[in-house]
Amino acid sequence: MTVEHPVAVVGAGIAGLAVLRALHQRDVPAFALERRSELPPSGLAVNVPGNGIAALASLGLGDDLAERGAPVRRREYRNARGRLLYAIDEDAFWGSAAPRRIMRRRELLGLLGRDLPDGAVRFGAPVTGVSERPGGVQVRLADGTAEEVGFLVGADGVHSAVRAALFGPGGRGRALMSESSWRFMAPDPGVDCYTVWLGSGRSFLTIPVGDGEVYCFASALGGGAVGGDDSWLVEAFADFPAPVRNILAHLQAHPTRLYHSPIEEVRIPRWNRGRAMLIGDAAHATAPVWAQGASLAVEDAVVLSSLLGTRSDWTGVGAEFDRRRRARVEHVQRMTDRASRAAALPGWLRELVLPMAGPAGYRATFGPLRAGVL
Repeated sequence: MTVEHPVAVVGAGIAGLAVLRALHQRDVPAFALERRSELPPSGLAVNVPGNGIAALASLGLGDDLAERGAPVRRREYRNARGRLLYAIDEDAFWGSAAPRRIMRRRELLGLLGRDLPDGAVRFGAPVTGVSERPGGVQVRLADGTAEEVGFLVGADGVHSAVRAALFGPGGRGRALMSESSWRFMAPDPGVDCYTVWLGSGRSFLTIPVGDGEVYCFASALGGGAVGGDDSWLVEAFADFPAPVRNILAHLQAHPTRLYHSPIEEVRIPRWNRGRAMLIGDAAHATAPVWAQGASLAVEDAVVLSSLLGTRSDWTGVGAEFDRRRRARVEHVQRMTDRASRAAALPGWLRELVLPMAGPAGYRATFGPLRAGVL
C-alpha cells in the first residue's frame, strides 16, 4: 500500500503494540509514540479469555501463547467460608481452538513487540496536542516537535492524552464494581484453578500463573471503598479461607510490591474525530469482571488494521470501526454491570441465586464473544 503519511499510534502497551504489529503485518507504515523512557521490565499477569486468544492467534502468536501462557481450565466461585457456589469448565466452553490462558504482562508485551522494525516505538515521546489537518492529523510532542500523519490511533489507556485532545476532559467514571483494588503476585497457596471467594462487600481472586505463583486481585463490592494502606487486605479478609489467609500472611512476612489503584471505566459516545480515533482502554476501559481489557484491545487492533490495510482513503475508517465494534463493547459493559450487581447482593441472597445465575451469566457473556471479529 502506498500512503502519503504513516499511522501514528500513541501508547506502547498491549493495545498500542497490538495495532502496531497488525499494521506492519499488512505493510501499512506505522510507528508508536510512548511517553515512558522504556517499557516496564516487570509487572503483573494478564488473564486472556478465548476471544482474546483468537485475536492474538490472528497476529501470529498462537504457538507462543501455548508455550508461555498457563492454561485456565476451570473457574470456581466460593463463599467466604469456602463453600463452592458454582464452577465453569473453561476448556469445554472455549474448546481447543481458543483455550483460555494467563501469562505475565511483560511476556505478552514482548511477544507483541517481537519482529517490529528498529525504531518502530519511539520512547520518551509524550503527546501534548492533536490537530486535524486536510487528509491527516498533526501530533505535537513535549519536545516542541510535531509529526504529520495520515491517521492517529490513541492507544494510551484510561488517562488518554489523545482522548482529552479530541473530546476534552471527562469520559472516566468509577466502576460499579468497586472504586479501587489491590493487585499483586504471591506464592501459590495450593489453588489449582481460577478461584474467587465472595464475602460481605469484598472479593478475593487467585489465578495460578505457573512457576509456583498466583495472580491476586482483591477489591470491595457494590462500589465500596478499598483502603490505600495494605492493612486493609489483612483486615478485610481475616475470616476468609486458609488459601487467602496464607497468601496475606506470606505478604506480611515477605513484603513485596503491591499495586493499589482505582478501578475506572471509560464510556463515551464517540471514539473518533476525522482521522483520529481511540482503541482499547482509551476508548472503553471496563472493570475487570470478565477480563476483557486486553482481549477487546487486541480485537480492536485486528479490526482497525484490516480497515486501514484494505482502504486507500482513510477518511471513513473511524465511523466504520465504530459500526463494527460498538455493539460488542457495549455487550461487555452491560454484562460487567450485571455481574457487579449480582456480586454485591446480600450474602444469603447471592448464595441462593448464583448457583443458577452464575453459569447462565457466564454463557450469556462469553457466548457472543466466540464469534470472530472480521
